[in-house]
Amino acid sequence: MVHTTSPLAEDLAGKSYTLPNYWQIQQHLCSLIDDYVASEKLQERLEDLPRQFIHPQPRPWKPIDWQAINHSQIIGIKPEVFLSILIGAMDTEAPIRGYTQTSRQYLEKLHPRMGEFVGGTVNEAGELQEIGLWEKEERQHTPALMKIYTQLTGEKIIPKHRTVRGYIPTDDPHEDLYRHGLHRVATEYGATCLYLWLMAHTTGALQDVLEELAKDEINHMTKFWGFGVWTFPDTGLIRITTTLIKTRSQNYERNNLMRTLRRMMNTLNWNAWTATNKATLLFTFTYTMHRLWKWHNSLTPEYLQNLFAS
Repeated sequence: MVHTTSPLAEDLAGKSYTLPNYWQIQQHLCSLIDDYVASEKLQERLEDLPRQFIHPQPRPWKPIDWQAINHSQIIGIKPEVFLSILIGAMDTEAPIRGYTQTSRQYLEKLHPRMGEFVGGTVNEAGELQEIGLWEKEERQHTPALMKIYTQLTGEKIIPKHRTVRGYIPTDDPHEDLYRHGLHRVATEYGATCLYLWLMAHTTGALQDVLEELAKDEINHMTKFWGFGVWTFPDTGLIRITTTLIKTRSQNYERNNLMRTLRRMMNTLNWNAWTATNKATLLFTFTYTMHRLWKWHNSLTPEYLQNLFAS
């Protein structure tokens, strides 16, 4: 049996261990979060948004050696649990067209440029003419997760067709956008934390793929977050919390964050996780939010107005 303190090699998270303990995983997570959620990188991603309104360019991925992916690159998770997490992530990522078109509908009247960035352009009949940059980047995720699954198991898999909550307008489009936008940011934040957590539990080519997924989610979360702070400058922690937790009507019952979290945990086979797996994921959510809140405090009204006013 290999001792837990014996490092294999250096990877994106630092020293890679065959059987890492809780503290070694936490050290990996701190290293990853400090790097990928650094305030200067978040600022760079947000300041990229106005440029993407004018000249949308998908973020290129680095070359991936797909054939090199193997079971030995999974660290600190049972392989069957890792595979079930992959399936859960795949099923969640798959209905990307539904996500983008719902967000476009909430945005198009109030912020047409952001609506176009997210959901592309449609004609008068509502038919999609050109997909948005967000969809161009996010639609790479499901095929990537399918490739990982096939490489690890030798089997092909088809994601489940999950129904996406559609556009449900009320007579208050600003409140509709606020509510939808908060849940969009929360979803991107959850995906960011999951992929960073998976990066801390992998190495080699497998970790390289998860890095690209994490970079995309951080990029999109940052853009939505900063744009949201500019659009709703009067928001505060109490309003955010109550909006995420409460349900407003029967139509919004599935908007409840607690329901979303329960569905996510069920999808990711949470009950099969070890206590260390659960504790380190909770640490990931907490420490990532700590870094995000530090950056959030730099988003002054003057800074955001200079960035988005034009």
